[in-house]
Amino acid sequence: MSSIELKIENKIAYISLNRPDVFNSFNREMALSLQNILDDCESNVEVRAMVLTGNGKAFCAGQDLKEVTSPELNPGFKKILEEHYNPIISRIRNIKKPIIAAVNGVAAGAGANIALACDVVVAHEHVSFIQAFSKIGLIPDSAGTFFLPRLIGFQKASALAMLGEKVSAEEAERIGMIYKVIPLETFKEEIEKLALKLANMPTKALGMIKELLNQSLNNDLETQLKMESKYQIEAAQSDDYAEGVAAFIEKRKPEFKGK
Repeated sequence: MSSIELKIENKIAYISLNRPDVFNSFNREMALSLQNILDDCESNVEVRAMVLTGNGKAFCAGQDLKEVTSPELNPGFKKILEEHYNPIISRIRNIKKPIIAAVNGVAAGAGANIALACDVVVAHEHVSFIQAFSKIGLIPDSAGTFFLPRLIGFQKASALAMLGEKVSAEEAERIGMIYKVIPLETFKEEIEKLALKLANMPTKALGMIKELLNQSLNNDLETQLKMESKYQIEAAQSDDYAEGVAAFIEKRKPEFKGK
């Protein structure tokens, strides 16, 4: 059984973490497989949006502790961070296509932070997010100390990282940690609808938005304004811009090609 399942339809890549018996916790094989699949989806011109989710009851419980406590299997934390999680986060942020985290169950540790690194994070009402690291004497990794304070503020992030408290989906939406809570009974349908909407939007412009948001985390105002000018000029030369303007003038729905 593959640890990652991939299904591509309607220009959407559905990527499912598939170790449900251990709540989709990461081992080395799954981490490397996810990287390869993200690379394949990035280069596949037929894919214009991605959905990352989990099979079974959990989204992802983080690192498989059986792996790190096994003398035979343990790759060591240096390898786990530098070869597993850091490359996954870098890929999620640098792929110029929208990535939805469809959080279908508990997201803990690295699992929570991988979700929060995605472009749009949605969850159903029974989901919880946990910065579980401090409970076993570790620190938040997978960019948890980078994204969490930027999403919810320094004080709240500090408390959650230190206390390791469970955050409900409703609370996560309220404090700006995630985009939206979706009712469980319509979760799958709403995810497909959201992904399809993104897949039919001007992909090149969405990729530029993503890159500008990445840069805004470190830029000052003047640098960001210059980057906006550069990207806007480039966007205005795209086929999708021409189609968008034509559709507006002709009062019809645009048919974007992602070019």
